[in-house]
Amino acid sequence: MGGDQGPATVIAGMARSARKNPEIGYIVHGPQDVLEPLLARSRDLTGRCDIRHAPDSVSMDDKPSNAARQGNKTSMWSAVESVRSDEATVCVSCGNTGALMLISVLRLRKLPGISRPAIAVMWPSQNPQQHNIMLDGGADIRADARDLVQYALMGASYARNGFGLARPRIGLLNVGTEEHKGRAELREAYDLIAANAESSDFEFVGFVEGRDLPGTTCDVIVTDGFTGNVALKTGEGTATLFGDLLREAFAYSTLSRLASLMALTSLRRMKKRIDPRRANGGVFLGLNGTVVKSHGSADETGVSSAIKLAFELAQSNFSERLAARVAAASLPEQTGTPDMTPDEEST
Repeated sequence: MGGDQGPATVIAGMARSARKNPEIGYIVHGPQDVLEPLLARSRDLTGRCDIRHAPDSVSMDDKPSNAARQGNKTSMWSAVESVRSDEATVCVSCGNTGALMLISVLRLRKLPGISRPAIAVMWPSQNPQQHNIMLDGGADIRADARDLVQYALMGASYARNGFGLARPRIGLLNVGTEEHKGRAELREAYDLIAANAESSDFEFVGFVEGRDLPGTTCDVIVTDGFTGNVALKTGEGTATLFGDLLREAFAYSTLSRLASLMALTSLRRMKKRIDPRRANGGVFLGLNGTVVKSHGSADETGVSSAIKLAFELAQSNFSERLAARVAAASLPEQTGTPDMTPDEEST
């Protein structure tokens, strides 16, 4: 119920996904009188949906703390609760990211040993799998050395189970690739990640820079949530600008319009490759359950992509494998008391 375009678009995305994959069943959460007529319009969803009545919803403007304290009658709370009770395997939501993360932490709890969950997002790249993974994408604006090595472990597990990479390559985002550069916690994290690489069966390529996000140097990029979210939004804006400039260039003259027709097939192929809707879905890592956050403004293609990602993670028993990977890691003792919930500033 929390997406920018309303429940009709979410249900259209469900129907698109249902046509492609007959194995998926759906539990939809929200006001029954709103959802029933929308579901009745789709033949693809007939007999494949159960409704859980939830009279309230979390808006994009709600503070996460208020949603967590007063939101037990909302569709978001109900959806997360379905995962907690093992009624659903994965929760997919287009709603308020901060509220979804906080409710997920409170209801699902963090995996043993995890101090801060992270959001893993896919970044179009030139690697064979066509996407790199970046985390944290904005769950928590802070991260110390211990958090960053946990992100590396979770990112490696995600790459292994989500993309089938037997030995993922991990890079730590910094202002340069030299070992002496960066903040103290980055240099400490460098040593910790390197120490866990062999036992956790991943390759650590060292520090990487922003230009490596879409490149072939690594498969997983580790950073704090502040930096990761800024990078993510910058990438989205740059992709939109590139598309607008390309359309403008092809519309410049009769000859350029003719050229666009000749290149139509190639342009469609490129558009599909870089289309952010087809890489929609940030995975909340570090919880006792799988939650996929779809972009709030996702259309039916984007919602369908998020559901596809959720299904693939469910099929691979991702949560159980991630828990085992983190439990086997060698980490320093936690000093101090970590925050139990994400920051209000998280996006």
